[in-house]
Amino acid sequence: QVQLVESGGGLVQPGGSLSLSCAASGFSLDYFAIGWFRQAPGKEREGVSCISASDGSTYYADSVKGRFTISRDNAKNTVYLQMNSLKPEDTGVYYCAAAYFSNWSPAFPYYGMDWWGKGTLVTVSS
Repeated sequence: QVQLVESGGGLVQPGGSLSLSCAASGFSLDYFAIGWFRQAPGKEREGVSCISASDGSTYYADSVKGRFTISRDNAKNTVYLQMNSLKPEDTGVYYCAAAYFSNWSPAFPYYGMDWWGKGTLVTVSS
């Protein structure tokens, strides 16, 4: 059974840090680009960060550049999102998604996702 499971969400004060994990089961992440997305209350889902399958190239939304870092450990079949200097506007449900390499393009890194996790809630509040 193909699954992506996010973990690591929670409540954190502004300026704090959280580390999210996206663990895959039922398939190997080796041939998949992995994206992190978030959806804030009342807003559309947006792409936050993505890491390619081939060479580990990384992509970030302007709103998180310099604060978030995406990484992957194919041996553990897991992708991570380190979030630092968190702001209240980072609040939302964070999802990871996987795109098979032939369905993915660096020109549109947040498109072509084949499978999605169910999300983990991140709340940034004092």
